Amino acid sequence: MAKLYFYYSSMNAGKSTALLQSSYNYRERGMNTLVMAPELDDRFGIGKVTSRIGLETEAVTFRPDDNLLEQIAEHVKSGPLHCVLIDEAQFLTRDQVFQLGEVTDSLNVPVLAYGLRTDFQGEPFEGSKYLLAWSDNLKELKAICHCGTKATMVVRMDENGNAIREGSQIEIGGNDRYVSMCRRHFKKHFYG
Repeated sequence: MAKLYFYYSSMNAGKSTALLQSSYNYRERGMNTLVMAPELDDRFGIGKVTSRIGLETEAVTFRPDDNLLEQIAEHVKSGPLHCVLIDEAQFLTRDQVFQLGEVTDSLNVPVLAYGLRTDFQGEPFEGSKYLLAWSDNLKELKAICHCGTKATMVVRMDENGNAIREGSQIEIGGNDRYVSMCRRHFKKHFYG
């Protein structure tokens, strides 16, 4: 029986690296994987999953209105599929998370989703909220705050290093815009 897995953390915990390693492990054993990423994440080029340590692979992109069950079922028609891996899973919609559950239940293909739990305001992303609710297995990947404790939150910074408290939930960026922090330091920066 296939399962839906959600690997979550703040930024800089190695989510994309873990995804790439999992895909490599399947492929090394002669198995087929499908790596998927949201089209809106264009930091390293559209249709790529790239880790901060320099590993990368091609990915099939998806948009919020795409039916992932249908897309994945098309891949299954062309040959055996042993695992689906989703990068930046926080950008999934509620319907897409439901569809990924159908991939595991109806197509019997495991799905490994990797993403942030919360945004820069400490609010859950839609995709993360439903992955936390509906996944068969949850696994937290650890990031470290500058104080040395576990980082569970993300702060969006302006060009002067000040915390941004308002704005769109989704703003693509990396270390230039976001800093992972423990809850105590998140509150200090966000609520000041």
